[in-house]
This record gives sequence, structure tokens and C-alpha cells, in this order.
Amino acid sequence: MAIDERLAAYAELTVRVGVNVGEGQDVHVNCMLEHAPLARAIVRSAYDAGARHVLVHYVDKQVAHAHIERAPEESLGWSPPWMIQRINELGAASGALIQIAGDPDPELFDDLDPRRIGLSLAKGVQSAHLRVVTGKLVNWTIVAYPTEGWAKIVFGEPDVERLWDAVAHAVRLDAPDPVEAWRVHVERLAARAEQLNERRFRAVRFRGPGTDLTVGLLPRSRWDSARATTGFGRSHVPNMPTEEVFTTPDRERTEGTVRSTRPLELQGKIVRDLELRFEGGRAVDVRASTGEEIVRTQLEADDGARRLGEIALVDGTSRVGRTGITFFNTLFDENATCHIAYGQGIPSAIEGADGLDAEALLELGVNQSSLHTDFMIGGPEVEVDGIEDGGNAVPLIRDDEWQLA
Repeated sequence: MAIDERLAAYAELTVRVGVNVGEGQDVHVNCMLEHAPLARAIVRSAYDAGARHVLVHYVDKQVAHAHIERAPEESLGWSPPWMIQRINELGAASGALIQIAGDPDPELFDDLDPRRIGLSLAKGVQSAHLRVVTGKLVNWTIVAYPTEGWAKIVFGEPDVERLWDAVAHAVRLDAPDPVEAWRVHVERLAARAEQLNERRFRAVRFRGPGTDLTVGLLPRSRWDSARATTGFGRSHVPNMPTEEVFTTPDRERTEGTVRSTRPLELQGKIVRDLELRFEGGRAVDVRASTGEEIVRTQLEADDGARRLGEIALVDGTSRVGRTGITFFNTLFDENATCHIAYGQGIPSAIEGADGLDAEALLELGVNQSSLHTDFMIGGPEVEVDGIEDGGNAVPLIRDDEWQLA
């Protein structure tokens, strides 16, 4: 497939299946400068799909480097009001949001103070973003654009074509009919989520090297999967790729220790060998061989940052996992294996939570935070059980294979 044809096909899949742009919608695209070729193709596809107006917001990582290095410390995490207003207005207009991932220079921040990197998280913007997406105010999706810098950290050389092949496979762009392939895939994941909902487990336990973690579920926790629906009835696929079934846990009932099984790209740095220990729902200890200070800074962001907002199950049938590649990109790596997230819970994974405000959700046991950070904890050596009310353990994943019939 020629480059222009590939970009056009990827953009079309993003617009038609991922975000599912509707007639008359306003569309925002957030990306880095290096993602411009895909952004431009998405703009064309969005207008063809009936968009009223498409706005592309570019970020320059060199500018971000200068900000972290030189800005006054008290302004590092400041969010300009216009940026928050832009997000809120898109939500009020029932718009569509597309995020393009793919770090063009993963090593750029290596000379910066990790503490300052952690402090640079714009919590106001993050909170506004989480509010509109978890509140079902916009249809949204995240996709990725291969770059030389990203390819270099993945393969040790800037082999962009090899990365393109991996990305295309993961998002089913290489299928004879990608749209039909996604329809079948979404239905398979929905069936898996329904299996879990029928069992009504009270907790999920993960056991493996360095991991023995039990995460309690709420009485109203429900398992969800690839397809989401906005409050105004528009379906979309938030993550492309996606291989997970997920739910929102009880913020008070996480106990034990967990060790990451893949590196985590976080705020432009790589966190390796992350370990968290939980007591009474809170992460009380954190260790990592690299990037520990960034995680520690995130965990201090607010009252909910130390508690879990999501658990997700992924088995060995994952297209992402079967590539055998560590992508150093959470969009892909979290869909290669099981993962959890500290920070904001997902209201859509709670029965009857639509329309509830943050205080009401907190009373239900749904965590509230200005951030949501996923990290990978699964793999062939990790066993996953569903815990029933009487304490009986039901195998969910063994040797990376799904166990429920």
C-alpha cells in the first residue's frame, strides 16, 4: 500500500470506526508536530464524514522541554484557562475528540529533573479532559502515528516501515475489510465482558513474580469493552488498538503488591520495574529502577492519585501481544496484557452511574482524581482469578489463556 493510501485508509478507520464522526460535529485533533501527515489525513476524512469544523492542536516536545527546564517551579503544572475552556466547550457542543500518540523523541527529557517532569502535569487540563470523556460528553478515540524516534526506541534503529507494519496489524488495518474486522472483534470482546458480568465477582486477584494483588469490586461494578456510547447516543471505539475488558474497582479495597511486567512511558520518560504496595486501597510504597520520582510525584497529585480507578484483563489472543513487541507506548502495551490504573475511575463501568457528579461517584466508591495512569501487570507467568462472594477463586487467565467458557 502506498504511503498516501495507507494514511488515507488509517484516517478513514480512525474517523469512521474509532471516533465515528457525526454530521455537523465539531472535531478536535490533539497531536505533536511530527504527527502532521496523519492529522491532515484525518481532517480530510472528518470533513468527508460530515464534520462542521475540525481544529488541530499541535504540541512541540522541544517547547515542552524548555518549559520543564526553565519555567518557575510554581508554574510547571499550571493550566491556561483557554485550554480548559476549549475542552469544556467541545463537551458542551457534543463534539468529537481524536488524540494521536507516538513519541517522536523518547529520550529528549533524559537530561531533565524527574521531579520537575512530574510536576509539569497540567492537572487542570487533565481534569477537564477526564471530565468530558468519562462523562460521555464527546465521542473520542486515540490512535498512533509511527515516527523515527519511536521506532528507534522500539527496535534500536529508526525502522519506521517495520513500526508501521506492527501498528497496521494491531489496528487491523491489514485485514481485507478493516471495518468488518473491527465489528467482529468488538462483538467478541463484548461477549467476554458479559461472561464476567454474569459471574458478579467480588474481587480479582493477580499472582505472579513479585505480584500478589487483590482488587475489590463494587456491587455495581460492570465489565465493559471496546465499544462506548456517548450521552447523546453516538457509539465509538476509544482506543485503537483495544484488546481489553475492564471495570472500575472499589477505591477502598486494594491489598498487596504488584510489579509491572512492561516498561511504562510516562510524561516523556520511561519507567522501568515499577512496584507498588497497597494497603486499605492506597499505594503506600513505590519503587522503580528508572522513573520512580515521576511516579511518586503523580501519586501526590491529589487525594485519589494513590487509589485504583481501573483493572483490565487481556489474554494471549491480543493482536498487540502476539507481535512480541514492547511498544513503549501505553496505548499499545496496555492492550498486550493485563493492566491496572491508578487515579480516576471510569463511571461508565458502574451500573446506574450516568449523570452522577464527582461527589456522588465518590460515595459509591468510584475513585476521583485529576489523572489516570495505566501500567502493565500481566503476562504468561501471571495468574488471574475472579473471587466469588464465598471466597472461592475462579480461574480467569492461566498461561495467558482465557479460562471462562
